[in-house]
Amino acid sequence: MIFWGGAIVVFLILEAATAGITSIWFALGSLAALICAALNAPLWLQILWFVLVSGGTLYFTRPLAKKYVNQKAQPTNADMNLGMQGIVTETINNLAALGSVKIGGKLWTARSNTGSVIPEGTLVIAVAIEGVKLIVQELSQSSSATE
Repeated sequence: MIFWGGAIVVFLILEAATAGITSIWFALGSLAALICAALNAPLWLQILWFVLVSGGTLYFTRPLAKKYVNQKAQPTNADMNLGMQGIVTETINNLAALGSVKIGGKLWTARSNTGSVIPEGTLVIAVAIEGVKLIVQELSQSSSATE
């Protein structure tokens, strides 16, 4: 009983120390095992109840917790550049860590999404942002682009 009581305390402290829901399921499993221990159930049954209750609550409530609790991704103004077309102002070479693109009137450090070298003056489209770098894809020759 002391072990399961301690486990409940540890899992609740972990839960309180984190911003999202991370260990409440294991605290509930520990509570179920503690109840089994109080009823003098054998150790294997206590462990089984811990696993079943922890796993069951995790399986059924984790998707809801992820959807409603851990929504930290905040769109930024930089996201508006995704899908926009621009022009390469410095040859993009991922291996040499070189390259820049002008999109939406702003100059960005850029990298190719395929790793290929994209020469200066080439029309590109922004496909992703990684840190402060714009990840771009070369437009085909038949596409028309405006800056």
